[in-house]
Amino acid sequence: MSNLVTIIQARMKSTRLPYKVLMDLAGKPLLARVVERILLSKESGTVVVATTTDSSDDMIYDLCIKENINVFRGDPVDLLDRHYKTALQFNADTVVKIPSDCPLIDPRVITKVVQYYKVHASFFDYVSNLHPATYPDGNDVEVMSLNALEEAWNEADKNFEREHTTPFLWENPHRFNIGNVYWENGLDYSMIHRWTIDYEEDYFLIKIIYEELYKRNPNFSVQDILFLMDKKPALKEINKKYAGVNWYRNHLGELKTISLTQTKVI
Repeated sequence: MSNLVTIIQARMKSTRLPYKVLMDLAGKPLLARVVERILLSKESGTVVVATTTDSSDDMIYDLCIKENINVFRGDPVDLLDRHYKTALQFNADTVVKIPSDCPLIDPRVITKVVQYYKVHASFFDYVSNLHPATYPDGNDVEVMSLNALEEAWNEADKNFEREHTTPFLWENPHRFNIGNVYWENGLDYSMIHRWTIDYEEDYFLIKIIYEELYKRNPNFSVQDILFLMDKKPALKEINKKYAGVNWYRNHLGELKTISLTQTKVI
């Protein structure tokens, strides 16, 4: 693992909440806060925003230049191609994939997943905390070797495999050794708490959490957020109807390793 590269996919034309990556969080665009959170991890490596060549994403490119963030522009639709070419551009041998819609991601969770991969790098091709997920939604970390990513890039031919980058890996466990990191407390909050952003209600919740926690400690943790939500239970209701909603729901007939219990259909 001579070169670890963390790639954050980002675009302006979000289907459900356009321009969400530039929404304000404690005085800065959401995307800048995501990068800030990732850089707080001991295992962030080289951090790169992978955006698209579409002119609508010029604003993302400009933000990265202004904030001194590494940026790569690639295919607007084929996320697998965009991740692979970003990895090549930055000479990665290990790739960490983190979505741009997770501004509450805990740097400690990133460190934990990456270090687990490092310890077992001679065995695992891919490690995440998503299969199955146990952390509150919005703490998504995936780590893979460049070789595994390259195989997926060469061979994945289904639309959802190209759009979501990594399904080809975890849908082929006979070919790739897959590891998973579970929440150390033994709980599963993946379908209960939603700390990612796809809907206005998600943004309202995340904005309040930043207002409550960021000034006191920019490196606030999963436990800090849970404590706040226990203290102010009304927060749990803001985006409750979307808890458990994720992209899996659109591909349940195609995904062999995902069950009905791992997504909510709306």
